[in-house]
Formats: sequence, structure tokens, C-alpha cells
Amino acid sequence: MESSKMKFPMGIENFEEIRMEGFYYVDKTGLIKELLTHWAKANLIIRPRRFGRTLNMSMLKTFFGLDGNKEVFKETEIAKEVSLCEEYMGKFPVISISMRNINARTYEVARDIAVATVNEVARKFQYLLDSERLTAYEQEKYTALLRPDMSEAVLYNSLKLLTILLEKHHGRKVILLLDEYDVPLEKAFEKGYYEQMATLIHNLLGQALKTNDSLEFSVLTGCMPISNKSIFTGLNNLRVFSGLDMELGRYFGFTDQEVRKLLEYYNLSQRYESVREWYGGYQFGNTEMYCPCDVIDYCDALRVDCDAQPQNYGVSTIGNDTVRRLIRESSKSTIQHEIERLVAGEIIEKELRQDLTCEEIYSSNNQIWSVLFLIGYLTQRGRPEGRRYRLAIPNLAVRDIFTRQIRETFKESIPKNGDIVDSFCNALKNGDADEVEKRFSEYMRKTISVKNTFAEKPLKENFYHSILLGLLRYWDIWGIFSEEESEDGYSNILVRSDDEEIGIVIGVKCVEDGRLEEACKEALEQIESRRHEEELQEEGIRHILKYGIACCKRRCKVLIADAGQLESLEETRCRIL
Repeated sequence: MESSKMKFPMGIENFEEIRMEGFYYVDKTGLIKELLTHWAKANLIIRPRRFGRTLNMSMLKTFFGLDGNKEVFKETEIAKEVSLCEEYMGKFPVISISMRNINARTYEVARDIAVATVNEVARKFQYLLDSERLTAYEQEKYTALLRPDMSEAVLYNSLKLLTILLEKHHGRKVILLLDEYDVPLEKAFEKGYYEQMATLIHNLLGQALKTNDSLEFSVLTGCMPISNKSIFTGLNNLRVFSGLDMELGRYFGFTDQEVRKLLEYYNLSQRYESVREWYGGYQFGNTEMYCPCDVIDYCDALRVDCDAQPQNYGVSTIGNDTVRRLIRESSKSTIQHEIERLVAGEIIEKELRQDLTCEEIYSSNNQIWSVLFLIGYLTQRGRPEGRRYRLAIPNLAVRDIFTRQIRETFKESIPKNGDIVDSFCNALKNGDADEVEKRFSEYMRKTISVKNTFAEKPLKENFYHSILLGLLRYWDIWGIFSEEESEDGYSNILVRSDDEEIGIVIGVKCVEDGRLEEACKEALEQIESRRHEEELQEEGIRHILKYGIACCKRRCKVLIADAGQLESLEETRCRIL
């Protein structure tokens, strides 16, 4: 990257820092106009993680806040709205709070973190202690918000009290920005104290948002639109903007035009197709979007290595429990078939709900489809019919999450089927191709099949290759080696027995048209062309078995190179005995 180019905003969520420190910024300031135009007292914006929610909240704070830097909005979309800027820019006291860190094993610790979070927010307004507009009693009330031993009653009322005090001091109503409101609820459900946390959040937000005359308006963000009946009971002025709605579609994530412009700026236009296939494909309302963090991560990788390949950057930051549970439920043939269709790039139809409680999220597989959509693992295609949506995996990065979870779940099942694995490995060692085929087919029927295509493009990762490796590694008396991936996306597996007398080479092919026997022969030719026999012989291995294994969905075919090997193998066994 040229030194004169703007820097990539890797992990930076502070709007003013991005604008002032020379980072590349994709203009989303039009969100401000949309919120002011589609006015609501309380606004809940639902988007997956890594889609710029926190950065946009920082932008709102900078725009509306009394201490906001107006210079950072020069030459932005909102700057063209002169009357709105004159009326709203820099005119309001703003309370900005993130709940992402309220995460603990017990409710007591989580509550302490919530108290510390409120303490930190309240400390930013310590000038209230010297305010001539506040009475001594009101200043005492404010002091209570700074105490680490804050009572539960004070905590429940803390945000509302702070808005009242700020309005009285400044003579202006207050804007409340609350980021990742659903994280404490999600974590509490996982750890078993959901009811207590739901009560805390219900009271904290209910008092701040409902019938609060000191509040100008509020914006909340999260991944999950937790049902009104569980958290926002009685809050009739809440407007929800989800990924299913038309409004705000282009303000969270990158549009195709924005991606093209970014790539052109960094002289990376030749990578457009890869970026689109790996990180695009989301549909919010009628707008097609890209995951912005993934795009930035990949462009930064290309800055370091011009030959860097796309990868799934979000795998460690997005929870995969829902995908894992769905795959574990896949023993039901309908679910298994639907997952296979999704992973193959096809579309399924499901009814989606947005008014879920945490208890309902895991109550049935129908709710899991809604959750997968809301957290960004699935996206819509086209227009819905009522509450029924056409769903698809958006891109190769998310597909990678699914296939990883399929493989991990399959590996977990291997020790439970030790007898079958022993039979499979013994058949390989004995040169019994028919038994190898039988046992591997048995395993194939127990897992989700993964086609080697997605959006009509081959992937370099061979799913069946990894399944075979998992089975083979169950026998720790074998040495297992796997080639580096070849240009055609396939690699062979090399096995060496513990007595170093017998070696096994397995070539794996995945076909879509059922040409299994022909593919087996191609796999055997591939073994010959790569001279693996010579490689093993140099290590002192005298007899080598060569297998071609071809897979199509849950079917497979196994061929062994030639019968002459078996006679030599039997002689070796007799000599060893």
C-alpha cells in the first residue's frame, strides 16, 4: 500500500479517531437524517456483529453531543443537510453506554460489572457536583451513581436519574445511546441466571425509556430483538429496525458500490470477485450488503501479502453454539437435508420471528432458523411472502463456519463408534477395499454431506478429505501425513504403520454427477503422478497400498491399485509373524 494512502481502520470503533487520524471511512452519516426523519422516542437497531453498529453509535454521539467535534463532519453526507445540522448538531447532552462487558459466571458478578459500567458513565458528568442549577439533594443523588456499592434500587433508576439531572443542568433534553443491550441477557441465559438479569435490564431500561420527560430520544443496538413481553413490557414507543426492514438498510455494512470504491482506492480492484463471494451476499431490506469488518481485514491482509487468500475472519468473534446445536439435531432427516442444501448454496423457505424471548430461542428448531438469520449466518433472498422468507448462506466465509462445525461435530462422534473405526482401519491395512467402502459409507450416512461447490465455484478445502483424516487419526499407532493442498484443490493422505513395513496412500475425489468409479481411477492416477510410492520407499517402507476413494453426497466408492500388492502384503505379514 502506498504511504500516501489512508490507513485501514482495523478494529477502530471511535468515529472521531477515524476521521481525525487519517483512516479510510465509508460515509454512513446519512443514518442521522434517517433517524431524525423516521422519528421515534425509542429506536432499536438489530444487526449482526461486525457490521459497524458500535462505530455508528460513536458517530451519533459525536454529532449530537455538546462536546462533539463538528470538524469531523465536513464533506460528509449529513453536512449537506444544513437545517438539520443547525438544529441538532452539538445541541444535546448525550449518555453513551455499552453493555458488551456485562458477562460473568454468576449474577452477582454480572451485577457488579453493571454497577461499574454505570459508575464509569456517571463519572463523565462530574461537573454536576458543582452545578448551581442542582440542589444539594440532587447532587447527593448524583453522588450515589458514583458509588461501587450502589444498591439495586439505585441501579434500576440510574439512567433515568442521570437524564433528569443533565436536563436540569443544561436546560436541554438528553439523548441516550445504548450499545449491545442484549449481550448481558445472552450471557445470563448461557450461565443460568437469565431471570435475574432480565429483571435488571427490564427495570434499568424500562425506567429510562418509558414516560421519561427528560429524554429527547434513544437508540439501542443489538443482535437480537428480544421480545417486548420479556424486556420492554409497557414500552409502546419502541421502533425496531431489523435486517428484514427497508429502512436503514445501507447504513450497516458496505454496499457493492462502496466496496468497489474502496478496492479501487487501494489498487485492489482485481480482488473484487473474491471479496464479493467471501464477504458479500447479505440482504437487509432490499439492499445487498457486505460485512465491513471482513472486507477491511482482508484488504489489510493483502497490504502485507499481495497473494493473501480470503478467509473467515469472524470465526473467533461470533458465537457458533446455534450452528453447532442445529448440526447436532441433524439426525432428523429433514434438518439434515436442509443444512446440506444451504451449504451447497441453495435456498430454503422458513417462517421467521423477531419477537423472541431467550427461552424461546432454543425451544424448537423453527426458532433456530430465526436466530441464524438475526446473527448473520443466513440472509434473505428476494421478497418474503407474509412471514415466510427465502433463506440462504450469504457467502463463503459463513459457509466456512458451517463446514467447520460439521467437521467438529463429526470428530466428536468418532470415539463413540470405536468398533466401526477399528473395522475401517483394519480393512485399510488388510487391503480390503470392499470393507473400507462399507465402513466409510456407514459413517457418511451419519453426517451431513457437503458438496464441493458453493455458488458454482470450487472450494480449495476438501470436506471428505478432512473426514477421512479424522477417522485415521483415531488409530494413534499410525503416522498420518497430509499433502499440502494442490492447485486443483485436492491432496493425498499418507499413512505409515508403526512397524514401518506397510504404507498406505489415499487419493480422495469429490464428484457431483455420480461418476464414482471413474473418479476413483483418477485419484489413483493422481497418486502415481505424485510419486508417493517412491517417497515412502525412501523411508524404508517395503509394501504400499494405494486407494482411490470417490465421494458423492453420502455415497462413496473405493478402489485399490492392483491385486498384486495384496499377495506381497500377505507374504510380509507371514514373515513378520
